[in-house]
Amino acid sequence: MSSLLNESDLRHENAVVWLENPDDLDYVRQALDKTARRRGKPRYERDGRMVGYTELDAHAEADPDSGLQLRRVFFLLPHDRDANPEGPYQQGAPGEAVDPRTIEPKRVGDKTPRSQRGPGAVIAAPST
Repeated sequence: MSSLLNESDLRHENAVVWLENPDDLDYVRQALDKTARRRGKPRYERDGRMVGYTELDAHAEADPDSGLQLRRVFFLLPHDRDANPEGPYQQGAPGEAVDPRTIEPKRVGDKTPRSQRGPGAVIAAPST
């Protein structure tokens, strides 16, 4: 599980929406963004691109001061492995990166050998 998000932050998630096929990505970065709505594609104001986001259930309460919802956004930056395979994350991954195949509503997601080491990483099968 990522040390940067807690599952308690995600308790009102009811869907993960992918804008790109997560099977094609070794890892995605995840962050909590403040958005005006519980559902639909949120605004994206970072470098790189949004590859997915979560939608919230009807019980999610907005922040009383700002009126905004906290929703998880999945994204990649221009120097990430998918766009720059020989770049800084040829091996390893950013701290907020998790394997998109392990992401579900209300679940942070996991770091896996594939997300952390690169496309050639596999878990070795035990010898028999």
